[in-house]
Amino acid sequence: MVTLLTCWLTIPLIYCYFFLKNRLNQPKYLVIQNPKDNQISSIFTNSFFDLFTIFNINKKKHINQVKNHKNIFKEELDKKLLLQQIALESTTDGILVIDNQGAIFGLNEKFIEILDIPSFTVKKNKISKNLLTIAIRRLINYKYFFNIFREIKKNPEIKTYNSLYFKDGRIIDVYSQPQQNIIQNNAEIIGRVWIFRDVTAHKLAEEKFNHHQLHDVLTNLPNRISFSENLEQILIKAKKNDEKIAVCFLDLDRFKRINDTLGHAIGDVLIQRVSHRLTTCLRDCDIIARWGGDEFTLLLPKIKNQEELQNIAERILSVLTVGFEIDNNHLYVSASMGIAIYPYHGEDKETLIKHADAALYKAKFKGRNNYHFYHPAINSQASELLILENSLHSALEKDEFNLFYQPQVNIITGEIIKMEALLRWRHPQLGLISPDKFIPITEENGLIVPIGEWVLRTACKQNKIWQEALGLPHLSIAVNLSIRQFQQYDLVSTVKQILEETEMHPHCLELEITESLAAHNIDFTKSVLNELHDIGVSISIDDFGTGYCSLSYLKNFPINSLKIDKSFVCDLVNNKNDTAITSAIIALAKGLNLSVVAEGVETEEQRNLLRMLECEVMQGYLFSPPVSSDDATKLLKRYKFHTFSSFSLVA
Repeated sequence: MVTLLTCWLTIPLIYCYFFLKNRLNQPKYLVIQNPKDNQISSIFTNSFFDLFTIFNINKKKHINQVKNHKNIFKEELDKKLLLQQIALESTTDGILVIDNQGAIFGLNEKFIEILDIPSFTVKKNKISKNLLTIAIRRLINYKYFFNIFREIKKNPEIKTYNSLYFKDGRIIDVYSQPQQNIIQNNAEIIGRVWIFRDVTAHKLAEEKFNHHQLHDVLTNLPNRISFSENLEQILIKAKKNDEKIAVCFLDLDRFKRINDTLGHAIGDVLIQRVSHRLTTCLRDCDIIARWGGDEFTLLLPKIKNQEELQNIAERILSVLTVGFEIDNNHLYVSASMGIAIYPYHGEDKETLIKHADAALYKAKFKGRNNYHFYHPAINSQASELLILENSLHSALEKDEFNLFYQPQVNIITGEIIKMEALLRWRHPQLGLISPDKFIPITEENGLIVPIGEWVLRTACKQNKIWQEALGLPHLSIAVNLSIRQFQQYDLVSTVKQILEETEMHPHCLELEITESLAAHNIDFTKSVLNELHDIGVSISIDDFGTGYCSLSYLKNFPINSLKIDKSFVCDLVNNKNDTAITSAIIALAKGLNLSVVAEGVETEEQRNLLRMLECEVMQGYLFSPPVSSDDATKLLKRYKFHTFSSFSLVA
């Protein structure tokens, strides 16, 4: 307006100046040598009259133009302000404008929503500083936000970017920058613009992603990446403070059986339950991670001595002795542990992990359900296991497997009523390998299925030869079934096929299963056993009394025989508890009309006591160790020839 008013006043004066100059230069306005006053007066009077007449006309026109421009300017301004307000309200960000004195100059509705300010407290799109302070105090660390204000006051030209964490879980990103005077085009700071964005969902998704990158999805334990990073950090501290730490590998024994028998769903639940138990028995400073599958790793810092480590290891193993109830399945699981200690067994994470893993293999080699500390000799043993595993893949093709046979004898008649087939492996370099070494490997890698089929076919073929060649038509053959074999969908059809190929009567075949197998997936087990029973195959429970089979299974499953485990027989003479257990098993079998076989009979005292307990069928080194098919043929001939006199030999 000042500029317009100046123009309004200046233009007429300039116009007057040039108008007078032009009128005076015309002939009728020239001043002669002796001018008269009235003539000059007339000239000026007429000129100013004309001037102000024109001035008044231009003035009115100019005023009208100013009014029109003012209205147009106001309309454009209102339109732009409306568009700006619509843009501010349509954004997903909250916007707050503050002047240099800290007064709230403006804001949008999203800002009110993000800070959860009651709408009734907002008047004319403004709020009081007190309400803003109350909103800020909802932060977990509101003093941090006030510190930002103090920093801006000291350095008003800085830009800020921060994340605010509210007590209700919301996360707000805040950006602010100074606002300069753009109208007068100078660098003067006239206020500050704050932009608030709710990033709660994004941050939670990001945190969840980062968490999953370092944690196992099933157990929520740290994964191997996280374990490796933690080990590296703790090693740095241990080296600095001259401390000892232990790295442990823990593997669940024969977990694959449970997975294969009951399915991965129950296996997953068991892994979760085990991880929870393991966590509860560790110290606060200890770290447990899921390495993969059924394998866990433990990081135990600040270890004082090996005795402390032994106590921790024993506590870990003992916490798993109590069974797990999962979907009506009562499951037991044990574990094996390998332990490596810094700095004795390695000074970097790779070496410690490698040696703890090697110690784990040694613990499994010793019979599982135990722990073992690393020592250099383990490396050669681990190499042996690797050689065995690699050789097993070609052992069947190279005809390196053999069957040995051990008789079951009726001590009343002296008759061999059954031969049990036992697998042996004669390695070309390592010699005769014990089944305890290679059978667990075949169960884990799945080779037990084709090997087991070979065992069944070879045993049936051999038994048929004995029946015909020695005139023993009722001689039976017993073959062990692994859980992996039992879970094969074509087991029954495979048994039928082998019986047809060998022309052996189904009643002469007995399949031995363990209590643990019977306890897994009861409906499936019952169905398969019924099919086998229907074709005439006998079923025996091996190692009875050592597993976790419910006695109710004995009446629900088509079981023909119970085999008393040798662990009860070996101390039968000197241990009253073993005697009581054995007596109870024999009574139970007779009550259910089942036959009973005592395994591991090695002395005459054991045989005589078992006979007193009314156990008639026995098996063990007292009668014969496992022998080759040729030696078994000789044994059968001898017993056949001395059928009646043999009673004196075995009784």
